[in-house]
Amino acid sequence: MTTVTLKAGILLVAAQRELRRELFDVLDAEGHPMIHSARDTTHAAILLEGRDPLALIVVVFEGDGRTSATLCEQLRLLPPCVSAPIIAVLHDDASIKPTQLPSAIAGWLYASQIGTELIPRWQQLHSGRQATVVEQAGKPAAPLVFAQSGNDYRFVFEDVDSDWLIIDPLAECIVEANPSYMRHCGLANSVLLGLPWQDVLIFESGGLDKACSDADRRWLACKRKSIRGYDLGEASMRRVLHNARDMVAVQFRNASASVRPTAALSVLARVFTSSHDDASVPETVQLLLDNMDLDYVAVWSARPEESSVPVQVVQRWRGDEQALPGPQLQSSLRLVLSGRTLMHPSDARRLADVDPLIGTLGLRGFVGLPLLDERRNVIGALLAGSRHPFSEPDIVEPVMHGVAAYFAHMLELRRTREQGRAEGLLDALTGLPNRLLFNDRLDTIIREANRTGETFAVLFVDLDRFKFINDTLGHAVGDQVLVAVTQRLRSSVRASDTVARYAGDEFTIVLRHIVKTDDVLRVAEKIVQLMEAPLHLDDGPELQVTASIGISFFPEDAPDAETLLKHADEAMYAAKSLGRNNYRVYDVSPAQEQQNAALKARLRHAEGNGELRVFYQPQINAESEDIVGMEALLRWEHPELGNIGPGFFIPLAEETGLIVSIGEWVLRTACKQAKAWDDRFGMRLRLGVNLSAVQLMQPDISDVVAKVLEETGLDPGLLELEVTESISIKAAPNLMDNMQKLHRLGCHIAIDDFGTGAASLDYLRKLPADRIKIDQSFVRNIGVDPDDEAIVRATIEMAHRLKRGVVAEGVEIEQHLQFLRANQCDELQGYLFCRPLPQGSFERLLSERERLLSEIQDKLPA
Repeated sequence: MTTVTLKAGILLVAAQRELRRELFDVLDAEGHPMIHSARDTTHAAILLEGRDPLALIVVVFEGDGRTSATLCEQLRLLPPCVSAPIIAVLHDDASIKPTQLPSAIAGWLYASQIGTELIPRWQQLHSGRQATVVEQAGKPAAPLVFAQSGNDYRFVFEDVDSDWLIIDPLAECIVEANPSYMRHCGLANSVLLGLPWQDVLIFESGGLDKACSDADRRWLACKRKSIRGYDLGEASMRRVLHNARDMVAVQFRNASASVRPTAALSVLARVFTSSHDDASVPETVQLLLDNMDLDYVAVWSARPEESSVPVQVVQRWRGDEQALPGPQLQSSLRLVLSGRTLMHPSDARRLADVDPLIGTLGLRGFVGLPLLDERRNVIGALLAGSRHPFSEPDIVEPVMHGVAAYFAHMLELRRTREQGRAEGLLDALTGLPNRLLFNDRLDTIIREANRTGETFAVLFVDLDRFKFINDTLGHAVGDQVLVAVTQRLRSSVRASDTVARYAGDEFTIVLRHIVKTDDVLRVAEKIVQLMEAPLHLDDGPELQVTASIGISFFPEDAPDAETLLKHADEAMYAAKSLGRNNYRVYDVSPAQEQQNAALKARLRHAEGNGELRVFYQPQINAESEDIVGMEALLRWEHPELGNIGPGFFIPLAEETGLIVSIGEWVLRTACKQAKAWDDRFGMRLRLGVNLSAVQLMQPDISDVVAKVLEETGLDPGLLELEVTESISIKAAPNLMDNMQKLHRLGCHIAIDDFGTGAASLDYLRKLPADRIKIDQSFVRNIGVDPDDEAIVRATIEMAHRLKRGVVAEGVEIEQHLQFLRANQCDELQGYLFCRPLPQGSFERLLSERERLLSEIQDKLPA
């Protein structure tokens, strides 16, 4: 049997590093160029960000069948994993039996068989899938029997905002309906299942076979049976697999359906956490079509100062192919490029006489927004429309403004890159940033990291014995090698990371938003392995080029760019001294290691020694500017070193597991103090207390909170537990249960640092959140960055639609206050009002408030 070699990637998921390595080595030996190795689904989500669909997933299962099914469901939620076949690896003494494996599993083997059976099983599976296609292609013609597409039908049950039916085209009956469909048509599954599809859907174009042959995934006029009679709307079809059989998935869109706030917030969350490369623009346009009930979206780039013809960046139309008018004939486009904002939620047809685009497409809802650069110059236009009136213009408008800010940023970034090439900031050979641009970017990243608390890594990559290639084969071959190396380096990192040609055969990389050190080591290991593959150059010999890599971390290894690069360079030479073709992490000095060990030991006794303090920062009502709440913040006053920042000692507490006991101490101390202040001042101040990821994964966290509330006597309704957005629901298996239990106690839940993670929709939809706290990194850019202003504005709007309160963190200047107040933010927190205060100072603040109110009361007429 021939070897299966694919360009598409392969994902390995195993908790044990030894098994990950064994799986990797077996597949790598077969020549697969893209192998992603992950510890769990959270790690997989990071590795697969922005990646293409996978060819194969190999998962080592731990636990029982229920755990395995959950793991498969979590993997299917990742876009590259939606349709890839899954091979299960079982431990030889596993409690789960092969018969208990989830239905999503295409094949399995035992761990002891990895070396001998993995590749044959994969080859067998691959051949089987191809044979299925050939076999079906040779059958006599039958209505709607499609070749196997690989699309798993279960995606329809993950789409909670759209109405889906699964139809058996041979039996011509309905086999599945998702909850959204049943909810909106009012018919139960027991009624729908088995019904002839003709009794439920009526297409203007005729039968289902005619509809599918006319337009796969296009929208066609249709009526749907419901408890109200028939709903007018449109339907779109796609081919899927259901229990290994070919089916048709039909999505119905009601003509009067509204854009849901959760879907709108999902768009914003995914847009502003997406990569900043050219590929993300068409992806974002498609995102708008799929989630905002739009039929037409176009992005244009223009340079009005040069009087040039606008250039279409991307255009999507959900309908039959049309010969659309050019930009010179689109009067709406010209108006938008002149700086006008067009908003026609329902009356766009009145523009049809002057704009042939709107008339040709039959648009009734239409919006046109200018795309502005930082100097407020028009650099492009966003046009979007629907054949139906916008059902929720109050939702559509802020989302479109937010997305317009994103498109404007992308166009400006593209022009910056073009300007960089012209001004010598990009390397002429490889197209990568050169040393000058890289140093500038690194300084910018450090400034952002100091503001947001981000951790990142710098990699120094040096080609081994490259001088020998130049000297013996010539500089032309050397240039080909550098270009090939550039391609391999780019394929090893995410779009949000930076790769630069620093000098000669030296490359530098910045890996952003690091969750764990292992993530960086995995990338370095991948680069080393990619470099080992032979290079096939044009009209030249096959070459073997290896690399040595040095790694340093911010802020652990250095606080500035120069020292970070110096340490990465030192680590790179350490890798060369060990034989080349490997990587090394910069070793901190023995003195630093000794200090960290000493701090961990001291931290174990900090609570007992009275070194821990709880500070309180007030939360202010945006309209009245009165105190309505407070956040409890932990501080460590070291007897010799003074105040140690939480950004330094909290990770130490999490490493040692001390965060559980320290977190409980903070909760008890703050609740006791809040109860005392409530008894004395009667202000009913809400108390916010942060829960770390480690605490949230404790199965007894709700019992701990209940016990603290009982001991201190604090009303549960006054306690708000803050959960940071960066904690993934998938990574914390107890998170949902724990949050529900805490909510049932009467406590409130707040999402902290909102906007910095990629799980905004998951959080707002699944967690019982009462309030969100907009991260200070966005608030501090109010008045500076229009993109961040758009994010803040849209987030407030969407949160209010979902009946969530909003607190803005990091309010430092009057301009922040005025902007947030104008956009109806509920509460504010930051240095403009008050710094975090120790208990005594905060109590004096409350006393002073009480005195002032008393004086005002005394002056009022009786």
